[in-house]
Amino acid sequence: MRLIAITAERIFEGEAAALNRLLERGLTTLHLRKPLAAEADIRQLLEQIDRRYHSRIVLHDGFSLAGAFCVGGVHLSRRNPVRPQPASGSLSRSCHSLDEVAQSGDFCYVFLSPIFDSISKKGYAQAFTEKELMAAKAKGVINEKVVALGGVSAATIPRAAAYGFGGVAVLGALWGSYPQSKDESALMRRFDAIAKVAK
Repeated sequence: MRLIAITAERIFEGEAAALNRLLERGLTTLHLRKPLAAEADIRQLLEQIDRRYHSRIVLHDGFSLAGAFCVGGVHLSRRNPVRPQPASGSLSRSCHSLDEVAQSGDFCYVFLSPIFDSISKKGYAQAFTEKELMAAKAKGVINEKVVALGGVSAATIPRAAAYGFGGVAVLGALWGSYPQSKDESALMRRFDAIAKVAK
């Protein structure tokens, strides 16, 4: 399965060092999502990430930085719905219904959420029943281009695979309390556990 890590919502001290370590450890796709950050702050964060990893980064914000940093792609959402021009690299988008997925068109991949109860957003509960997800799989709506988001952890990845998802995106299960604790060994243990199940 494709494994995507999404950054914590707010930029925190030492974040670039942690991202470099995850990328060095084998993370192949990092979604840089900073809805509250100014473009200058996103630029500064990108400058602190080793240039050799920039092609693995997908931007949710600050699309004008994509060319300057040769990132791997951009991700469209309700907040940023318009593809930048010119654009290169992968193009993905967020979906919150099966109809949106079915009508998503020519994207490299799409997120569907929330599949499980969110770990990082309190009260953000799963939006689909197992029956609905299995029916969507049978119809080919959920396929290798659809990435499960919301409550994804080492424990729930096998269920996502059974529903037919081609990938998973992790946030809360990966970062945990790292922005406050800075416990790098715990962060790497969580990444290793998730990556092992997602293979």
